[in-house]
Formats: sequence, structure tokens, C-alpha cells
Amino acid sequence: MVSKNSYGDKEFIYGNILFVIIDILITLFSALFFLYIYWSRLKEDYTQNQIFTSGIYILIGIGAGRILANNFFDAWWFWAAFAGGLIGFIIGISRIHMKIIETLEAYVISVLALYLIVALSALIKTYSPETLVLFLGIALFIGLFLFLDRHYKKFTWYKSGKVGFSGLTVMGLFFLTRSVVAMSGLSVLSFAGDLEVVISGIIAFLSFMAVYNLSGKT
Repeated sequence: MVSKNSYGDKEFIYGNILFVIIDILITLFSALFFLYIYWSRLKEDYTQNQIFTSGIYILIGIGAGRILANNFFDAWWFWAAFAGGLIGFIIGISRIHMKIIETLEAYVISVLALYLIVALSALIKTYSPETLVLFLGIALFIGLFLFLDRHYKKFTWYKSGKVGFSGLTVMGLFFLTRSVVAMSGLSVLSFAGDLEVVISGIIAFLSFMAVYNLSGKT
């Protein structure tokens, strides 16, 4: 005869297995979505093999960063994933000899698309004001990227019209936002304490300087 407790244990086990399966499926979908966006941005200039090889380097870097953070420094999960993805990006463009600015632009929108899926998953599983703001924030940055990508050549001050404006601008605004939020003292799970202001601020500054250089101004 099976006790009520055993039924409860089975439900708990089956529930955990279901969550694991769902997480695996979401991870696979987000990775495939990343590769699709990445490929769609670069398909005119590179072969499929070049694009997917460099994209896989990026995904491996992001995954390795998350695994390391989960096991050794959980509070730094965002930065570990960011650093891992950046290392994968550098290795990819170095081995395949891809142009850094146009590939970086594809990298930015693709990573934002990947995080949008992750944020949507978090919002569905554990709704909270924080997860809602995260999802809406990423969606806003994607919308801004698409708007700038369509109109940046019309900006009179951006004389060169070079590719890279949209990606670098959105990346700068993204990290500037993180820096400002960190200064406000709000407790956000992906933030790394007091260093968040400095690290995000430096990346934002470098991104805007790169936009300035691309603009053709002297």
C-alpha cells in the first residue's frame, strides 16, 4: 500500500523534472533564437559556417560564465556571462577574421534577444515587479536598436554613416542605465554591489567614445 507521503514525494520529483525539462527547452530555444538573429545580421557578408562558428563561440562563453558564477560567485552571474560572451566574441572574430564593428552590432542585438527570452521565462515562472521591469527594459532597448538601425543614417551629426552606431549606442545606454540604477541604491539581483557603478560606467563611456569616433568628427 502506497502512503500519502509517497504520492507527495512523487509529485515533488515529477515537478522538479518538469521544471528541468522546461529550463532545457528554454535554453535551447534562446540559443537558437540568438543564432538566428546573429545570422540574419551578418548573412550578407559572411558564410553560414563563419557566422555559426563565431556565434557558437559566444554561446559557449556565455554558458561557461554562467556555470562558473553559479558554482563560485553567484552575485556576479551577469558579469560572468557578459565576460564569457565577450571572450567568445573576441576568439570568434579573431579566428574567422570578421570585422569587429559590424560583428559587434550583430552581437549586441542577438544577446539582447537572448536575454529577452530569458527575462520572459523568469517573468512567467516567478512574476514580480523586478522581473516585469527587466523584461520591459530589454524590450525597450531592442525597440530602440531597431529604431536607430533604421534611421541613424539620417542623423545630420553622424556624418560618416558607418555601421555600428545602433549597437554601440544601445550598449552605451544599457550600461549607463545600469550605472544610474546602481547609484540609486536599488537592490537588483544582477548587480555586483558598489563596483557596478564603476564597471558599467566605464563600458558606457567607451561605447559612446566609439560612437563619437565612428561619426567622423575630429
